[in-house]
Amino acid sequence: MNEVFRALADPTRREILRVLRGGEMTAGELADLFPLTKSTLSRHFAVLREADLVASEKRGTSVVYRLNTTVFQEVSAGLFELFAAPPAKEKPSKDKT
Repeated sequence: MNEVFRALADPTRREILRVLRGGEMTAGELADLFPLTKSTLSRHFAVLREADLVASEKRGTSVVYRLNTTVFQEVSAGLFELFAAPPAKEKPSKDKT
């Protein structure tokens, strides 16, 4: 989960994820949306892949990226568990027999 939070800490990577909500895109299509060098964008893609937040697939001469929604579900469940209210303590019984 540390890799996920590291990936989400960067605003550019969060913007890439936001863009990919609309559907899969090639690396070239994503590069057209960001004023970054190819090497910088490649590093962002690598961090997102390491965190398993995106999946990539080579199709011909293009690399296509898409969201990996399974990881988002696992992270959401982990956050809910982390911040969920603790279970209520059982009250001692007043029954003195």
